[in-house]
Amino acid sequence: MPAGEVVLKVQLPGRESEHEAEALRVWDGDGAVRLLDHDPERNALLLERARPGTRLSELELDPALDAFVALVPRLWKPAGAPFRPLAEEAAWWIDDVPERWERAGRPFERELLDAAIDALRELSATQGELVVVHQDLHAGNILRAEREPWLAIDPKPLSGEREFGLSAIVRGTELGHSRRAVLRRLDRLSSELGLDRERVRGWALGQTIAWGIGHDDRVESARWLVEAGR
Repeated sequence: MPAGEVVLKVQLPGRESEHEAEALRVWDGDGAVRLLDHDPERNALLLERARPGTRLSELELDPALDAFVALVPRLWKPAGAPFRPLAEEAAWWIDDVPERWERAGRPFERELLDAAIDALRELSATQGELVVVHQDLHAGNILRAEREPWLAIDPKPLSGEREFGLSAIVRGTELGHSRRAVLRRLDRLSSELGLDRERVRGWALGQTIAWGIGHDDRVESARWLVEAGR
């Protein structure tokens, strides 16, 4: 690869980015940027640069969803060690989120918090086949490239069922923030990828609240997801 066509990524150690290098190795450039080198002591990754690097969020909703449907199944590789199990992450959220909600001054209704926790508890115990899931695969983390039409970046990998892998794009604001847009993403992606719509909805609700304290737009998306299950 010519000089200047790489990206050096140095990050602080964190729970979500743990095993990012391992996910990129598993994908090996199939639908994601390639990992060229990794220095674990410095938390540094040398990555393929996606050119021109236009974000998927620059597209209109339906063309963006077309591209997502073509891309995401390629990332669902069989998963095991060293990736943290989604059930373990969900258990951590169940314990952690109520405390953060209290510390934040109860910024939204208890019923919404309870709905998210109930979904996490139920879904984590009844998962299907476990694959590598990118838990932040919204439309800002998919870039146009030359080697392939689109490549995923910035994995925050877990080992979990496929339905969880839609959470970020369903709740995300990158392709529009409205009840109609959220439910369009939920319904269309669940259907076209052959996934259980209620499980996709529940996982999206659970993760949206787990990551949403302090983010009013995410809380609003969570309310729409609750309404969509009634």
